[in-house]
Amino acid sequence: HLPSCLFFFKQLDQIIIHQQVELLEAILGTETSSKYEIKNHLGQRVYFAVEENDCFDRNLCSPIRSFTIRIADNMGREVITVNRPLRCNSCWFPCFLQELEVQSPPGTIAGYVVQNWDPFLPKFTIQNESKEDVLKIIGPYATCGCFEDVDFEVKALNEMSTIGKISKYWSGFVNNVFTNTANFGIQVPVDLDVRIKAVMIGACFLIDLMFFENSLDGL
Repeated sequence: HLPSCLFFFKQLDQIIIHQQVELLEAILGTETSSKYEIKNHLGQRVYFAVEENDCFDRNLCSPIRSFTIRIADNMGREVITVNRPLRCNSCWFPCFLQELEVQSPPGTIAGYVVQNWDPFLPKFTIQNESKEDVLKIIGPYATCGCFEDVDFEVKALNEMSTIGKISKYWSGFVNNVFTNTANFGIQVPVDLDVRIKAVMIGACFLIDLMFFENSLDGL
């Protein structure tokens, strides 16, 4: 059964996520609640997202903070909720591996993003609502992305075939140094389950928080 709130995802094979930077944050460097536009391949906004947490979490906990991201359509109706608990961020201790839950519609589990332990590469598993493994995400050895995009490949469970990617776009010196804004692209097969497409958005937010939030994004 296709959730009506995700019907628009049925025709999408490319999703763009663009962070909106508050003027106060850009000038003073003070973290405010993150806001995002979610667009199709034509650059048309189809959803918008707002991160909910408090000032203490954003400024002191930063990449290990808990968060809830609420994603709404252009009518203001919430269609996706992304929940991430507070967890330490360390690749050396499997008990600290990251996990988040995606609901769509809110209150109904769509799936999970689970970090997998690996000594060299960022690895994640996309799971469905029953916690059954569906896809893998494997990032590069280095995520600094010096003046180029950084790609996290979306793979089948055997990790042999690549079916898509999550890309952190390098958008230029001035943009990144002064606003540190996030621009991501998600490419997946058009016939992928719409619930898993929603979970991929959650994976994108987690990757941003873990690897790019406190970087200079390509410098």
